[in-house]
Amino acid sequence: MRTDEGHPWRLLALLIGMTAVGPLSLNILAPAMPGLIVTFNADAGAVQLTLSLFLFGMAVSQLVLGPLSDRFGRRPVMLAGLALTVVANFAALAATSITGLIVARALQAFGATCGIVIARAVIRDLYERDRAASMIGWVTMAMVVAPMIAPLIGGILDASHGWQAIFVFVGLFTAAVLVWTALVLPETRAVATSEGMVRFLADTRGLLADPQFIGYALVSTFNSAMFFTFIGGAPHVVVAIMHRSPTAYGVWFVILSLVYMAGNFAAGRWSAKYGVDVMIRAGVAVTVLGAAVGVVWMLLDPYGGPAVVFAPQMIIGFASGFMLPNAIAGAVSVRPQAAGTAAGITGFLQMGLGAATSQLIGHLLAGSATGLPLALIVLVLCACGLAAFFVLVRR
Repeated sequence: MRTDEGHPWRLLALLIGMTAVGPLSLNILAPAMPGLIVTFNADAGAVQLTLSLFLFGMAVSQLVLGPLSDRFGRRPVMLAGLALTVVANFAALAATSITGLIVARALQAFGATCGIVIARAVIRDLYERDRAASMIGWVTMAMVVAPMIAPLIGGILDASHGWQAIFVFVGLFTAAVLVWTALVLPETRAVATSEGMVRFLADTRGLLADPQFIGYALVSTFNSAMFFTFIGGAPHVVVAIMHRSPTAYGVWFVILSLVYMAGNFAAGRWSAKYGVDVMIRAGVAVTVLGAAVGVVWMLLDPYGGPAVVFAPQMIIGFASGFMLPNAIAGAVSVRPQAAGTAAGITGFLQMGLGAATSQLIGHLLAGSATGLPLALIVLVLCACGLAAFFVLVRR
């Protein structure tokens, strides 16, 4: 295990590239979806499956990929996942029906998620807990930048060369990361195991019975669900309820993303100095404060424009940016020999609850005259994260 204070920038850059494959693949197809309805003569619901099943695949695959990396090693599972992603991208090019495209996207999701899970496990293999949180903070920036730029790239490619160009681009990008991984990524799994399913079940039982792991995992889960809820509800509040333009929403969202990245930067700078628990303790407190400000502001000025929605969320976003990498580092550090399994369970919980709450907020806002339901759910989720930390994570 490495505990040096210098940043291994070469490996860090690779981990960022590996992590970016998943969110890039997820978001880049969105601008082309209206055109796919015409191209395949399909209904909107079927085309929407290219996105929703991708999300489902990302959630479920994390439960498989993490344990596989504990069993066979980080490097072979990462190489296999990237190779599958390349094959799935070019299979999508050959799709002649929306069903074929959906199947290709599901396979693509399974492989593209590798980077998210295995990058966290690799970091925990190499670094002690507080230093791992710092490294995860840097890598997490990829999870923010990729969704920001992916729709722009996808829109340009679709408009200029058609939807097939999107899969060519992602396939070539993933192939480049595959070659890079083959050349640079070492095997970091310290102890090989041949116990297979027995070891996986033992690791899973041990993690799920450990209050520390549950606490860290729930902090990251509630925080991620809060973010997914905001993404699902904020456009409706700003555009439909407050009658502001989609452009105004987009500008504010870019600013929020930059604030979140600043929080990631803070995690990279401060986590090794102050420690995981101190960073989480500060983060959960600030997120609850920001959410409470959001509820009060929404009650006082429900139609005041995007600032009512986004300004409190920026307080939350900065705190989340430095808290989430520490929560993940805490979760994968409870049983270091099962870091892959821990990363997979945590990722599954994050995406699973996030999908549920984002769907819930859509139903609640549909019958609301203000954005108060969004502000209240954000507050509840932030409070749940605070409670999970102070109740389950012992000093």
